[in-house]
Amino acid sequence: MDASCRTLRRVAIGYFTVFLVVVLAVPGLTLALDWWSRGRLIGGMSPNFVMAAVGLYVFFFVIAIAAATLANAVEGRMLGGPGPGHDPDNGQRDQS
Repeated sequence: MDASCRTLRRVAIGYFTVFLVVVLAVPGLTLALDWWSRGRLIGGMSPNFVMAAVGLYVFFFVIAIAAATLANAVEGRMLGGPGPGHDPDNGQRDQS
């Protein structure tokens, strides 16, 4: 149990670090690159606006799915869990 908590903590810290870097990159790019806020894309929107309005939400969704999938896999591997043939209805393993 202790090892699984430490491993899940490392996973959480790793994903938080990626999250923080990407979120801080948006204002960082605004300060560093002139075209990031002055350039125009579809509909006259700047790359900065597109990233804030759409890109970050897509990133949040992807990182949430990735973190949950990895955390579930690590927890299942370290703590054990039902095998691939497990039937939750009757608690018996599939004999196929």
